[in-house]
Amino acid sequence: MAEGESRRIARELMSEPHIRGRRISVRQVYALVEDRGEDPEAVADRYDLDVADVYHALAYYHDHPREMREAEREREDAKVDFHESIDRPEGVDPDAA
Repeated sequence: MAEGESRRIARELMSEPHIRGRRISVRQVYALVEDRGEDPEAVADRYDLDVADVYHALAYYHDHPREMREAEREREDAKVDFHESIDRPEGVDPDAA
């Protein structure tokens, strides 16, 4: 295994780091635990993960800040591109309530 790789973190299924064999990204785990304050054990139970997977994802997030910022930037750019690509009638603003 090359330096910097993890047995629990992979990239083969998604465009950003995720828990190997699952479709939950490192950023999602970080958001659930550190942004929303959810218990790591509860996150593990909800997504049928080992609690070690949750802690490895958090460690990966903090060990690779540049990569995580780039993944976030790519995701935000994709959302903006998608939002702008929606064909809607003139004068309709989907963000207006």
